[in-house]
Amino acid sequence: MGRMIFVNLPVKDLERTVHFWTGLGFTFNPQFTDDEASCMVISDDACVMLLSEKFFSSFTTRQVADATKHTEAILALSAETREEVDRLVDAAVTTGGSVANEAQDEGFMYGRSFHDPDGHLWEVLYMDPAALEEQPV
Repeated sequence: MGRMIFVNLPVKDLERTVHFWTGLGFTFNPQFTDDEASCMVISDDACVMLLSEKFFSSFTTRQVADATKHTEAILALSAETREEVDRLVDAAVTTGGSVANEAQDEGFMYGRSFHDPDGHLWEVLYMDPAALEEQPV
């Protein structure tokens, strides 16, 4: 069995946040979803636990960062194509997110970024496998 990762993020309105990510095509694991948390499935090995701020704060003694004012992390998702990058970021903006930065086009790598409704910074990246093989190590 491979190692899994669970990223935990505080959210102000769990229902709104689930609606946002559902609009981008993500699904949720009902086994780990209730009124305080929802488990967004990224892949078989990666999930994002969206936790109400009150519930999130019960796991730490530190102050919870306000992602609309501070960047606590940059979360990156891979995409299979450049078109998927555009589709996902465009859907994020249409569904309640906002553009974070200008598109980055390095030839072999293409990415765009957005803030979700809670202010978390997400990047969506496509890397051309053929071009990566040509890059020096």
